[in-house]
Amino acid sequence: MKQSIVHVALVVRDYDEAIDFYTKKLHFTLVEDTYQPGQDKRWVVVAPPGSHGTSLLLARAATPEQEAFIGSQSGGRVFLFLNSDDFWRDYREMKSRGIRFIREPRQQDYGTVAVFEDLYGNLWDLLQRNPDHPLAHQRG
Repeated sequence: MKQSIVHVALVVRDYDEAIDFYTKKLHFTLVEDTYQPGQDKRWVVVAPPGSHGTSLLLARAATPEQEAFIGSQSGGRVFLFLNSDDFWRDYREMKSRGIRFIREPRQQDYGTVAVFEDLYGNLWDLLQRNPDHPLAHQRG
């Protein structure tokens, strides 16, 4: 049996502002943006550059209950993990584009990591695994 996680839904306030952030600030690729008239919503998928794995489904909040979770889908914990093949290149580039890092880079047993916020305040790890880490050469 082979299975994989295809998308992770990220609740957003507005499709276009989220697309703008992920494609212009993080350089993600807009994989799909399809209007679904039966539900009056869009199917919006973005993915990190060069990624062949899990992508983000940008899901606009449709109820007040969903709106309450924008920016806090994981209760303030790091929610998503962006793996890099060159941490320092990506860190400097992200800082130059106005990405706010709330924990500065540090070396851990598993690699180099820093925590940043997306446009809504969700926390992300930017990380580069050490070459000897079991997942260091996994395609994502």
